[in-house]
Amino acid sequence: MTDFIRIILPQSLKCDIMRELETNRLYLRRVSINDAQEMYENWANSENVTRFLEWSPHRSVEDTKAFLSYILPQYEHDDCFRWGIVRKSDNVLMGMIDVVRFRNGCPEIGYSSGEMFWGNGYMTEACKAVINELFSFGYNTIFISAVKENIGSNRVIQKSGFKFVESKERSLSDIKPVTVTMNYYRIDKE
Repeated sequence: MTDFIRIILPQSLKCDIMRELETNRLYLRRVSINDAQEMYENWANSENVTRFLEWSPHRSVEDTKAFLSYILPQYEHDDCFRWGIVRKSDNVLMGMIDVVRFRNGCPEIGYSSGEMFWGNGYMTEACKAVINELFSFGYNTIFISAVKENIGSNRVIQKSGFKFVESKERSLSDIKPVTVTMNYYRIDKE
């Protein structure tokens, strides 16, 4: 089974129930165990997609089911913000976007999507929707980061309105202990 990053959210943070979001071309909705096959095929099994992520590619749809079984109970918590990204035109599940952690009480967004969807502005559209949603919950600052070499993700982040803060070298994760240069960004509510 694939190793997972454990996401621990502060107990003190309590929000309303997570809403589904809609943009011009996308639906952002909860994921379910029924999404396992599509998630596995569209991005979770890809070396290219996971190259700069904290987790390794899933080796089988069973890994994806195990991952979903791990994260789905988190929806019961009032502090879970996690959406599957669905393209309206064909109802295809393209990726996920969520709050992966909190830094000093402020949410940090993470995302992933299949290669076949890259370069079309979908992730920028999803990011902007999530930023607006988090601001509507009263957060004044949102963080995001990307490996410096991940040009596409850094571009998405900047197009979403985030401002560069700094670069630091660090280990990508416990699962992937390779040293990378990470670019850190933030956006503040106006």
